[in-house]
Amino acid sequence: MKKQNDLSKFLGWIITILIPPILLMISIRLMITPLFPRIEYRLPGFPEDLYGFTLKDRLNWATPSINYLVNSEEIDDLEKLRFDNGEPIYNERELGHMEDVKRVVTGMRITLAILLVVLLLLTILVKRYGSRNLVRIAYQRGGWGIVGVIAAILIFVVLSFNDLFTWFHQIFFVGGTWLFNPSDTLIRLFPMRFWQDAFIFVGLGSMLMGAVIIMISRQVKADRGN
Repeated sequence: MKKQNDLSKFLGWIITILIPPILLMISIRLMITPLFPRIEYRLPGFPEDLYGFTLKDRLNWATPSINYLVNSEEIDDLEKLRFDNGEPIYNERELGHMEDVKRVVTGMRITLAILLVVLLLLTILVKRYGSRNLVRIAYQRGGWGIVGVIAAILIFVVLSFNDLFTWFHQIFFVGGTWLFNPSDTLIRLFPMRFWQDAFIFVGLGSMLMGAVIIMISRQVKADRGN
């Protein structure tokens, strides 16, 4: 019985560890939709494009670009996009980066699906061979974990977003393949302000879900105490 209880506690800690990355990836997936730029471009103080893109232009090109990251289409889908003068909206380096981003996003989506299945199985096992209270505690710890992690990230966003942005790209992309000229379409559609707000959106979304988990776990404890 003691070994079974120790195993349940160990599995409970795995649940705790899994919750922060799961919530983070869910928030990222929610951000990767055409709805985000539709809201973002209309926020007060969002920088105008120095090279002439209107709001309509940005939405026109941002929508298929974001959809490409989560659909099953090949890069040809973006290669076919043309300005009114017939010039492609993306150059070769930009297209190469979009392929890299899609690989990262696809990997994240697969990882998220796997982790959700693992989380469900662990929850069932801990509940069955341990107790509901162990499950509640594990989830509550995970909720506090994501709140702590995101709080630290948001502090970096405020204090030194450029460094955080650079570290992020150095982890997921090779060399300087993510660096572009200010006149390139990717920068004109998605300037630094876009990504700063994206980090804040993902952070606040993750913290909100973590807070909900904490409140639910507390409510479960309160209900069981009545």
